[in-house]
Amino acid sequence: MKANEWISSVPVYEPGKPIEEVARELGFADAAEIIKVASNENELGPSPKAVEAMGAAAGEMHRYPDGGGFYLKQKLANKLGVKPGNLILGNGSNELIEFLGHVFLQPGANLVMSECAFVVYRLVAALFNAEAIVAPMKNFTHDLDAMLAAVTPETRMIVVCNPNNPTGTLNRPEEIEAFLEKLPDPVLAVFDEAYFELVPDEAKADILKHIRADRENIIVLRTFSKAYGLAGLRLGYGIAHEKLITLLNHARQPFNVNAMALAAARAALDDHEHIERTRDMVFQGLELFAEKLSLLGVEFLPSFANFILVKTGHGRAVFSELQKRKVIVRPMDGYGLPDWIRITIGTPEQNEAVLLALKEVL
Repeated sequence: MKANEWISSVPVYEPGKPIEEVARELGFADAAEIIKVASNENELGPSPKAVEAMGAAAGEMHRYPDGGGFYLKQKLANKLGVKPGNLILGNGSNELIEFLGHVFLQPGANLVMSECAFVVYRLVAALFNAEAIVAPMKNFTHDLDAMLAAVTPETRMIVVCNPNNPTGTLNRPEEIEAFLEKLPDPVLAVFDEAYFELVPDEAKADILKHIRADRENIIVLRTFSKAYGLAGLRLGYGIAHEKLITLLNHARQPFNVNAMALAAARAALDDHEHIERTRDMVFQGLELFAEKLSLLGVEFLPSFANFILVKTGHGRAVFSELQKRKVIVRPMDGYGLPDWIRITIGTPEQNEAVLLALKEVL
């Protein structure tokens, strides 16, 4: 067989191990005792309304899902103040990034991203044998001027993860507006807003107003995985001009979003109480980590997401020692940050246990 020559050089995303496997390897009798704060999941779990909707939908799993996501798009459009034609659904927002690769990337083309930005952008560029131009950050935050300076005639996309994973840093609304004023028309700005619902309201940039005004070279990506607690169902959505949505639909397979996810997402959009509980949990947890880490003299980055980046020194070794204490975090050597770990904000009880284990290790 003859495969595409570049495929074997595409890096493979490093998944975390299942909690049960970690428990088996370390000899723990009960996997439920392990605290997994490695993947930025919502530790409150899914919306109760979403769980109820999934139960109601379970008896219809012999039917194919609504291939166009008609009712979910209607609900999202009303919530966001856009038209259903401005929306596309994906098997997680990662699939939407891959759709963008199908439409815009090829050998000789490139995308611009920041160092220490979400690794999937680099993986998708490699998948299409395109180049990922990596611009330096400023204080662990996207340097939007540096990213614009990195644009070449072959640049098809410039990707801004805001807040950024894994640093948790945010570009302020005024910075985003200045960036959009300078953005060349042929270049598509991709705003990955996976943590949008967890950003304090006063710090949120309103990018959708540009899409409502028919600007064609912007797309916003969001997800039901984080604040809504539906990571296991894999559902993300993109918001853009109808012309761009039409192009992306040419790259989309039929029935790419499952029926259970569609039902759960529609119900989750109505569960405002669950979102507020999640926001409160995250805001209070970030305050606790900032207080306790400061007392320990441990460096960390102020975060606008549901995780915090902590400088421990020898992050991979700290990760291993924390596992022995039944805590799973994410080492950051894969992002060029070998001295750092990323910790998801959990419930108050989880946060206290993680901080105690971290104090013991350090």
